Amino acid sequence: MARRPICPYCYETLAPREIRFRCNGRLSRTGKKCDRRRDPVLDERFGRRPSHDAGPVFTADGRKPTAVCPECDGESTYRICPVCHVELPVQFGMVENRLIAMVGARSSGKTIYMTVLLHEMRHQVGEAFGASLMGSDDATMRRYSSEYEDRLYRDRQMFPPTQTATTNANRVEPLVFRFGLRRRGLFGERPQHTVLSFFDTAGEDFSSRESVELNTRYLTNADGIILLLDPLQLPGARDLAAPGTPLPGMDGIDPPISLLSRVSSMLLAARGGKSVQVGTPLAVVFSKMDAFWHLLENGSPLRSHAPARGRFEVGDSLSVHEEVRRLLKDWDGVPIDQSLENTFARYRYFGVSSLGRSATADSRVADTGIQPYRVADPLLWLLSEFGSVPKAGRG
Repeated sequence: MARRPICPYCYETLAPREIRFRCNGRLSRTGKKCDRRRDPVLDERFGRRPSHDAGPVFTADGRKPTAVCPECDGESTYRICPVCHVELPVQFGMVENRLIAMVGARSSGKTIYMTVLLHEMRHQVGEAFGASLMGSDDATMRRYSSEYEDRLYRDRQMFPPTQTATTNANRVEPLVFRFGLRRRGLFGERPQHTVLSFFDTAGEDFSSRESVELNTRYLTNADGIILLLDPLQLPGARDLAAPGTPLPGMDGIDPPISLLSRVSSMLLAARGGKSVQVGTPLAVVFSKMDAFWHLLENGSPLRSHAPARGRFEVGDSLSVHEEVRRLLKDWDGVPIDQSLENTFARYRYFGVSSLGRSATADSRVADTGIQPYRVADPLLWLLSEFGSVPKAGRG
């Protein structure tokens, strides 16, 4: 790989040789067995949890897929990050490792959007593209099913606000998936796998530059960023929303331009002033677009779903981009557009609706059910920029 791999859990760069191993804790061929014990590194990183009782960590050549535990002589395939001690995906360092950071202010709907996005990628998008999306580890599969998908799709309940990462006990490990797609090359079709890491942060983690630097260092190593903005937090858009649309309270919530400014400043600072613009592709996603459908003309690209042709349609995406840019003028959001134009070399606007309709007064999914609209577009754009999915058209 052209660059040093980055841990999809703590977002630290790694030297492949320095990757460590964890004993599997099973009876070895010589009849020895290591006892499970606390891992202080995991405790320090993510708070003390029962799951941190595991086999001992030992040093070996992390470029190899297996190593022998010096305590019990057992062979282990459990490679772990030397920084955070989380077990790395099986193909880590052998396939593309793309880290997707998700940023958004409080009440912008990040957790709902992430849950629906991953659900769509596993089902509708997977069918259209002939792709698969699977959890890269047991923890991701268990957490996504029980804490995210079941709550929203089975129990039809909204999520409480994401806890701010002011303490290690509140820090949540990213959800890490493996995206697979068959691509045609010089020697015929072959599967191509990309590791995707999604990190959902609390809006409060972006309330000041200090908290951004402390709690979200992963942004500087992210390959792509999804910035979720709630148009209902723009003063010019609130009066245009459909009658009966629940409006978020504005007390304690910074305007979207403030969030964008802090994130931009941190990314520019990480480059040491060497770059005039940030090169990381930024998907600027406006949520809750169902509140504005009544204002859109019949021919608006935001009134139709993205083409499902097994490729990312660049022309359709650019049409949506220009339509959102036009709406920003009506929403008093021109400063957002100007800031992006002057700061990011690659950015694209998107308009989505995670649920298709506002939640009920008691924080439940509407009786019409979950009817997502264009939620996969931002991620498919990023994947097309990485070369992980095919695209049609240029731009």
